[in-house]
Amino acid sequence: IAAVHVASWQAAYRGLMPREVLDSLSVPARTERWAANLADTDAGVTTLVAELDGEVIGFASVGPSRDEGAEGTGELWALYLHPRHWDAGHGRVLHAHAVSALVASGVVDATLWVLTTNRRARRFYERHGWAADGAGRVAALGDVPLDETRYRVTGLGDVAGVTVLP
Repeated sequence: IAAVHVASWQAAYRGLMPREVLDSLSVPARTERWAANLADTDAGVTTLVAELDGEVIGFASVGPSRDEGAEGTGELWALYLHPRHWDAGHGRVLHAHAVSALVASGVVDATLWVLTTNRRARRFYERHGWAADGAGRVAALGDVPLDETRYRVTGLGDVAGVTVLP
């Protein structure tokens, strides 16, 4: 998971974040962080892993919305594929499983946050039934401010292009 996370950030965010930030990402550091995240069973987060021929090629994490006042709303916390596997349909399948996990958790509505300048990701989510809802925020990665746009979907069972999986 950590290797996918680092590779996908370095490819997807090149030109959208400072080079020094992306070049400083490390698989060992991200592995430690993922070990802690996966060990925290109290957060209500489900992490799904996509494998191809025994290799982890992507992951998605879903859970309750982290937004204030959004009780009962789910959130797609993350969805990343290794860049070697972009444009092969794996993201669509991983997204379908993530939406299914949200539906199984009992939520009907969900949100996600995306880097505002990440046109590739925004197009992906829009093709899959998500729409920007007008909310924005500035997150920080160290000293680097990151403008993010919130997307929302209402009626998760009806998300475009998704068959809810058992």
